[in-house]
Amino acid sequence: MANRGPSYGLSREVQEKIEQKYDADLENKLVDWIILQCAEDVEHPPPGRAHFQKWLMDGTVLCKLINSLYPPGQEPVPKISESKMAFKQMEQISQFLKAAEIYGVRTTDIFQTVDLWEGKDMAAVQRTLMALGSVAITKDDGCYRGEPSWFHRKAQQNRRGFSEEQLRQGQSVIGLQMGSNKGASQAGMTGYGTPRQIM
Repeated sequence: MANRGPSYGLSREVQEKIEQKYDADLENKLVDWIILQCAEDVEHPPPGRAHFQKWLMDGTVLCKLINSLYPPGQEPVPKISESKMAFKQMEQISQFLKAAEIYGVRTTDIFQTVDLWEGKDMAAVQRTLMALGSVAITKDDGCYRGEPSWFHRKAQQNRRGFSEEQLRQGQSVIGLQMGSNKGASQAGMTGYGTPRQIM
């Protein structure tokens, strides 16, 4: 963690709002999934945001997680270092983030390295892991281990094919957004420029 003093004023309010988004129940679910998915000797961390951050901070658990979502021999992070040097650990987090993006997690769902390393936004870390689980369950390639109900299945594309005749018919229909031309007439309209008769 960085050597930063306490924040005050607006910075403190913003940080408190970010911290309120962290979900302890979601943390438990994610920890259970990561341990089950990795199927290795990954230790269960004590509950709490700080312990969750410390557990993931060196990047080894994250790299084991992303590697477990690929078939053997196709792992995106070939060498996982157990180094205690800060730049190596941050590099591993970056490798996980790149691999998660290649796997199918949207760029908008991916946290920044400092969010985890400095503990600035652990809710963003949770969102990334949730998005990763959703992509894994959606792929349905046999590499996902865990309860199917833990994550939401992402929507797949639903292409529609229309014949030329159907497309031609659609061009002659006035859409409901345009209003309707039924019952419209100019009956009762007076000519332009005629003064209004007031009695």
